[in-house]
Amino acid sequence: MYKRILVKLSGEAIGQDDGRGLDSTKLERVANQLVDLNNDGVEVAVVIGAGNFWRGKYGGNYIKRTTSDYMGMLATTLNALALQEMLESKGVQTRVQTAIEMKQVAEPYIRRKAVRHLEKGRIVIFACGTGSPYFTTDSAAALRAVEMDSDVILLAKNVDGVYNKDPKKYEDAIKYEEVSYMQSINEKLGVMDTTAITLCMENKIPILVFALNEKDSIKRAVKGDKIGTIIKE
Repeated sequence: MYKRILVKLSGEAIGQDDGRGLDSTKLERVANQLVDLNNDGVEVAVVIGAGNFWRGKYGGNYIKRTTSDYMGMLATTLNALALQEMLESKGVQTRVQTAIEMKQVAEPYIRRKAVRHLEKGRIVIFACGTGSPYFTTDSAAALRAVEMDSDVILLAKNVDGVYNKDPKKYEDAIKYEEVSYMQSINEKLGVMDTTAITLCMENKIPILVFALNEKDSIKRAVKGDKIGTIIKE
């Protein structure tokens, strides 16, 4: 259904259940799906977070917000390199590009180069968010999706779609099959931050929200199966 996709992958989604470090089983489960999609000719880009390695609250009150954000950006590189190694162990060429230059371990982000990698069938992993503090990896995902001319953002989360309220707290929570950008913002549905949603709305990039832990959920989303919640105009 989609030719070029951007997968937004949170650190928690590939982290240990206690929220610290990597879970190699979860990582491989994701990698296997990305490999299959790549083999089918889908161009795959990934924006990865680092909630499993770093959250600002760990620093207490002595770390400034800007420093905390930069630490989080650096932590995304750990996940990006781990995913790269997992993918390449399965025979797929991969490139990590970082918004903060660290040329000894990854390429600096260059849009034209990233697009060329995708056209050559390589999976591109974007780390370090936007490279600026005060912007989330959600904003980075929206920005990179626009720059890559992606057909869709696949937002892999710990819940199976968008609800009118937290389904973990409320048994009567209602799941939406389709939501508009403005509804997501006005009802504060917590899908992505407002900056990210607005950027997607302005550039007409749909967002598909689904549960990562469901079997082959990324592949099913790309194939057009009825899964999760779609956010569009």
